[in-house]
Amino acid sequence: MSYTISQKFFFDAAHTLKREIEVDSSRRVHGHTYNAEVFLSGQPDPDSGMVMDLALVRLEIEQLRQLLDHHLLDDVPGLGPATMENLCRFIAGKLQPRLPALSSVRVWRESVGDSCMWSL
Repeated sequence: MSYTISQKFFFDAAHTLKREIEVDSSRRVHGHTYNAEVFLSGQPDPDSGMVMDLALVRLEIEQLRQLLDHHLLDDVPGLGPATMENLCRFIAGKLQPRLPALSSVRVWRESVGDSCMWSL
């Protein structure tokens, strides 16, 4: 039997995006509130009863948030174009070395209903 735990967080950031549609509004600098959730899967530790202590997960997330929150995403090294797909990949790449049980990352924008999920 395997368990999955998760932790949600958000960040506010600006970006531009080259697209085929909504060209003018996408190419101008604009911002969003992004929501994200990271999922960790595995067996609970026999002593603690936890897949991982969520306090440790929150510490790792806070370090990651500092790279994204109130930044121009176009300037974040290693992110690439600020798509939700690239945000999922970036978040997973930053967290997975420190959180080896990471199994999925979800990013969404509540205001427009867009969502993306990366899974191992």
